[in-house]
Amino acid sequence: MNYRRIIKAALLGMTVAVSPVASNFLVAETLRVVRNGTGSLLSVPMNRAVVVESDTPFAELSIANPAIADISTLSDRTIYVLGKSPGTTTLTLLDASGQLITNVNVRVAADISEFKERLQQVLPNEKIDVRTANDGIVLSGTVSSSQRLQRALDLAERYAPERVSNLMTVGGVQQVQLKVRFAEMERSVSKALGASLNGTVNGNGLSTGTYLAPGNAQALADGDPIALKAGSLGAFQFGINAGAIQLNVLLEALETRGMVRSLAEPNLIALSGQQATFHAGGEYPVPVAQDDGKISVEFKPFGVSLQFVPRVIDGDLINLELNSEVSALDVANGFTDGTFTINAFSSRKTSTTVELRDGESFAIAGLLKDDFQDLNSQIPWLGDIPVLGALFRSADYQRNQSELVIIITAHLVTPTRGEAIALPTDRVKPPSEKDLFLFGQISKDNKRLRGAAGEVAKQDFGGAYGYVLE
Repeated sequence: MNYRRIIKAALLGMTVAVSPVASNFLVAETLRVVRNGTGSLLSVPMNRAVVVESDTPFAELSIANPAIADISTLSDRTIYVLGKSPGTTTLTLLDASGQLITNVNVRVAADISEFKERLQQVLPNEKIDVRTANDGIVLSGTVSSSQRLQRALDLAERYAPERVSNLMTVGGVQQVQLKVRFAEMERSVSKALGASLNGTVNGNGLSTGTYLAPGNAQALADGDPIALKAGSLGAFQFGINAGAIQLNVLLEALETRGMVRSLAEPNLIALSGQQATFHAGGEYPVPVAQDDGKISVEFKPFGVSLQFVPRVIDGDLINLELNSEVSALDVANGFTDGTFTINAFSSRKTSTTVELRDGESFAIAGLLKDDFQDLNSQIPWLGDIPVLGALFRSADYQRNQSELVIIITAHLVTPTRGEAIALPTDRVKPPSEKDLFLFGQISKDNKRLRGAAGEVAKQDFGGAYGYVLE
């Protein structure tokens, strides 16, 4: 019986001893969040100060991250806040009893007020929006040219180096049509005048010029035609017989005139800043020796090639990088190695960078070449005799002139409706069998085109349009 009383007394004592500890533990786990006052946002430029006034007198201030902003009190209602580095922190105000007055979110960002002012001065007519993001600057909006976009970025880099985000777009026309005209004229004149003399006295003869060719003396004696000099287009022969004396004179003349006109007008469109290429011609196979002794074939292009990169700088000002070439096969200067012949290439090329406005033209390359050759051949002393010396003298005269001009024209272009574009082939359709065999018509105008294409097809495409169909 006493044993049970002792156990109960011990349990009661343990209960009384443990109860206060448990009560204190429960109180420690209870947390009351103080929400007195209204939180607000305060924006402070970096490296600048802002003075803030409180409606309620405060007794204590604290800043969560002093590295972002620094604070000091000017009075019990006035706070001096200095922005130090970009970021966001919290400013807490407490009253004399330690109660929370308010929490203020302090955001420190780069100072863009001066940047906005300078941007408006440099680019007054551009619609550019400026915002801050963390410790950087964000630019958005639409600018009129890529050059002005780069100016805005360069200015922003002065205020936030390597922390500028570009969300701007370039408006306006950004597609450039390039028209290149290759015009070449070649003129050649060649003249040759030769005199040959053949005379015999009692069977003893003297010959010059063409008569010296093997077989010509016997041909003359037999009454056969004389073999003229290669290339001669005209000849005149007369002879004098006086007993044992026989005299023959042969005059040979050659005159050639020629003219070559070459014209190529490639047109190409490219987006600003993008490269465009054009090639009209062919590829010529050239054998190439390999290390193992075998022969492979490498194709060399020829014809008209064009490569350019346009950049719309400001408004209608276009910066143009251009590479152009006109090449053709040159049979006269080829290479022959018994079994095969490789033709040479004649090439005219240019590479340049120019600036021009919409619709303007430049003559970017020109070549005037004038070759002159004069050759006289004569019998010594006899060719110097006045008048009669012409019978012992031959003269060759050659002159070649060539002129090359390359003109470029740039246009800013915009797309159009597909039905408004007509091809030169749209105006012509194949003839019927009746028109071909009975009336001899090889083509017939297509009058069935309607709408915008029909109106365009009715126009005359000669001249500036570049089409050869009339």
